[in-house]
Amino acid sequence: MNWQRIAIWGIIFVVVGGVAIWAYGFFWAPESIATVTDRWARSGHAAAASESFTHWADDDPPVIPGVCANCHSMDGYLDYLGADGSEPGQVDNEVLGVSVLACRTCHNQPAQEMTTVTFPSTTTVEEPTQSTTCMVCHQGRRSTEDVEGAVAGLEPDTVSDDLSFINVHYAIAAATLLGGDTRVGYQYPRRAYVGRFEHVADYDTCIECHDPHSTFRNPDECSPCHLGVVNEADLRQIRTSGVDYDGDGNTEEPIREEMVSFRETLYAAIQAYGDEVVGQPITYDPVAFPYFYAGSGGEELTFDDAYDSWTPRLVKAAYNYHYSWADGGAYVHNAEYVMQLLYDSAEDLSEVVDVDLQTFKRP
Repeated sequence: MNWQRIAIWGIIFVVVGGVAIWAYGFFWAPESIATVTDRWARSGHAAAASESFTHWADDDPPVIPGVCANCHSMDGYLDYLGADGSEPGQVDNEVLGVSVLACRTCHNQPAQEMTTVTFPSTTTVEEPTQSTTCMVCHQGRRSTEDVEGAVAGLEPDTVSDDLSFINVHYAIAAATLLGGDTRVGYQYPRRAYVGRFEHVADYDTCIECHDPHSTFRNPDECSPCHLGVVNEADLRQIRTSGVDYDGDGNTEEPIREEMVSFRETLYAAIQAYGDEVVGQPITYDPVAFPYFYAGSGGEELTFDDAYDSWTPRLVKAAYNYHYSWADGGAYVHNAEYVMQLLYDSAEDLSEVVDVDLQTFKRP
């Protein structure tokens, strides 16, 4: 018996086995419950003290309206899915108190089997991936149809007491990702809009780019293609298009900066419209509801100063302007769609106020 050969093969077996065990643990083994729980606890879905979950806490009783409960509580979402035995597609039962989104919200049979999502425009989208659960809540609550319905039959530049600001809602990443296919932005007639933003095959859905439990993005997943991306802040520096959309001569700046140029131009046009056409200054605060205020912005503004001199043309422009803020990751999810919305709104305002769009290129 060759003990030396046996020893060598034994060492090889141990080394190869050890590498295989390490590889399994690193690449394929499921994460521990503790790891998953820690990731979830750091996500917005677990933020029990946030406005998203406490908005109704001081009500007596603290009932979450059915149209809100499906996304602002786990119990409401399970009811919406029909996971509690109720009719799917609506919230049938009263939902009380604060209920963050925990494991059962997504890990249940109806959620796992869901393959279609209906957006506010009533457009139904086929999504045969686990991202359907994300899209149900990150789609906004208004659409082109809501805006058109509000302004129908009204003179474009006449203030109407029947009009008010229309809020698309918040965290509308799914709507932006799908772009013109779902019409959640206000899409002007006789204009074409890009549809779903097609990324690379392995990073083309919500949970392929976002960790499904923490919702964080892992820059290491982006850096092989987007050189220079080391941390999350670097994601704002991404650019793949060589088109100089804002016409400033800089084709190296991040696509986010191109989009911001469109937004700044629209905001200047909105303020000019308020001053020159409506005769009431208008200012915007992206973090203070109801966002649009009557004033120049140089004074302290409160809820009582909410803007109330709305015309159809202004309602449309304000809707799209706020839309561009409502999705903080719009420059990643579908920058071209958002730039189209901003450009068309500014162009519409240019019919009655001076707006310089000569250097801009509509995507």
